[in-house]
Amino acid sequence: MTSSEVLSMYENIAGLTNQMAAAARIGDLDRLGKLETQCAAESRAIGTGVPAQSGAQRLRKIDLLKQILANDREIRDATDPWMNTIPGLARQ
Repeated sequence: MTSSEVLSMYENIAGLTNQMAAAARIGDLDRLGKLETQCAAESRAIGTGVPAQSGAQRLRKIDLLKQILANDREIRDATDPWMNTIPGLARQ
């Protein structure tokens, strides 16, 4: 995987998590689940390892990771109340 492919992957994941946050905000759990599946498929490449980056590419990757984490927080904030109503699914 090249450095540009790494950035492209993170950009795709950031876009998907942004869409997931929007779906979570409006309670569209079917769409959220479909997007989650896409996001998991896109992120599988991370498990095989990605090349280290430097300079502007490294900074862009950091920005994308911050976006992904912010989207994750928004998704959790929107879904935790619902998840806590289902026995066995409550988050700790």
